[in-house]
Amino acid sequence: MTTKSPIPYIYDYSHLEPLPDPPRKHDMQQHRSVFTADATLQAHFANRSDVLICGSGYLRHDAANESERLAPDLVVAFGVNPDAIIARNGYVISEVGNPPDFVLEVASKSTGARDYTVKRAGYGVREYWRFDRTGGRFHDAPLAGDALVNGEYAPLAIARDPADRLWGYSAVLGLELWWDDGELRFRDPVSGEFLLNARELDLARLAAEVRVDAAEYRADAAESRIAEMEAELQRLRGE
Repeated sequence: MTTKSPIPYIYDYSHLEPLPDPPRKHDMQQHRSVFTADATLQAHFANRSDVLICGSGYLRHDAANESERLAPDLVVAFGVNPDAIIARNGYVISEVGNPPDFVLEVASKSTGARDYTVKRAGYGVREYWRFDRTGGRFHDAPLAGDALVNGEYAPLAIARDPADRLWGYSAVLGLELWWDDGELRFRDPVSGEFLLNARELDLARLAAEVRVDAAEYRADAAESRIAEMEAELQRLRGE
């Protein structure tokens, strides 16, 4: 995976007013897919401090341009100062120095048509992906991705497996995106394993805590038994 040097134009946005929150129509299904993707990628790139993974804010070329109304569901950018961008409450290309590397749009009834038409043309990101849990009712396809090649978007290959699941490879993320019965999943092409989603991550953390508690209980029980045996040995010795 190719990354950029972390040299944002502005390191501290504290002297700048945060951008306003974009108006959004509430869609619980859309929110769940976005949250799952966000949590999965946050965990995957947790060891890197120069990766921005977030959504809900404006993406603008110029902060003062009120006519730019693009607000991606999920943005990923490498080699940036994520805290500064989050403090700005939006991704301003002229300030960061380059567009995000990856944008994901999750289909909803109110925004679906814009996701694969005007939004795709306006972002200028290295990869632009769309996911439609309905199988293509709101988007032009259940799963689709485009890569920027010489200033023009070219569609990325989408394959279908025997279980009727769709998937495509993101060179930017170094991961596969999967449409699996209406669920968005990410898979490591090297290990062939799916990344844990938000629910699986919670279960994994809980299981780890249970294992630790069990190990501590066994250790406490073992120490108690050793103390009992030593006390019995002392009694037999008449000490």
